Amino acid sequence: MNNSKFIDRIGWPRLIIAAFLVLLLILAQISGLGVQGLISDTFRRYGQYGVLVLAMVPGVQCGIGLNFGISLGIVGGLLGALISMELGPEFWVGMGAPEKLIPLFTILLALVIGAAFASVIGIGYGILLNRVKGSEMTVSTYVGFSIIAFMNIAWLILPFKRGDLIWTIGGSGLRTTLTLENSFGNVFNRFLAFKIPHTEIEIPTGLWLFFFGACFLVWLFLRSKVGMAMSAAGSNPAFARANGINVDKMRILGTAISTAIGAVGIIVYAQSYGFVQLYNAPMMMGFSCVASVLIGGASIRRANISNVLIGTLLFQGLLTLGLPVANRIIPVANLSEVMRLIISNGIILYALTKSGGGKNA
Repeated sequence: MNNSKFIDRIGWPRLIIAAFLVLLLILAQISGLGVQGLISDTFRRYGQYGVLVLAMVPGVQCGIGLNFGISLGIVGGLLGALISMELGPEFWVGMGAPEKLIPLFTILLALVIGAAFASVIGIGYGILLNRVKGSEMTVSTYVGFSIIAFMNIAWLILPFKRGDLIWTIGGSGLRTTLTLENSFGNVFNRFLAFKIPHTEIEIPTGLWLFFFGACFLVWLFLRSKVGMAMSAAGSNPAFARANGINVDKMRILGTAISTAIGAVGIIVYAQSYGFVQLYNAPMMMGFSCVASVLIGGASIRRANISNVLIGTLLFQGLLTLGLPVANRIIPVANLSEVMRLIISNGIILYALTKSGGGKNA
């Protein structure tokens, strides 16, 4: 394979960002930053965000494009987490569960409830997107923003009663940030975690196993009969219809799966972060997910598991290494957030300019 074919296969954006990451590592070392700590943080964020990025794949493959409306799945996941937290450890004690396994049972219940909520929401979301073919990404962006605004009201009136979830003053309404220290915080991160010998670099083994396991399940699904039918409906609707595939049904299926994976992803993110954040906190998370899968080589019409694995590592590495280095070189308040927005939105803009336009058939 000659150099031009290699570059075309890998893609200039990924090559440039990979080279930039190496430069950032060198600058971090020169600047006196804790490089090993930054690498550990990159590895943690890789698994922390990975499942959320994975949620983009079924959406792209079924034909709805980049799922900016992943906030619908995030809301479903947050509901699942809150219901599981509301039950509390005493629920599992009453069920006779061993004390050491209570955090694991708590997060598993949150995953099941969150995925169930998100699947139902995703079906309705898929029906809506079938009515706006050709404008899915625009509509999904507004839907994502709208559900966050709606849930800002819901978080204040939902009948949660547990003292560590609601505001102390007034006795109602969920707090903005909820700690998971006494619930399921870092359940996956701590499982089989280890440090590389003679370094401070920690590998969150359990978190990676969950992420890679989720990727494997999606990979298997995409190679099943239903998964291939869904991909065919997304890539060439006219051909799919000619072969007896119900394109609208496949689009709804892909949207529901994407939304459900988003619910699982936010719970995995929260347990790794150690907190559940409500109200406007999830507003822009969809943009980071879209940017990650695009930087991994996906397009608005095609995405695969390798795009998720590569893109998440590159994007999170870029943020984890780039922001501390930039703050050290240019000590300006809020620079890190400004850079994060520039990087994520710049990647999305680049990908959309390369899409070539057009509408789904």
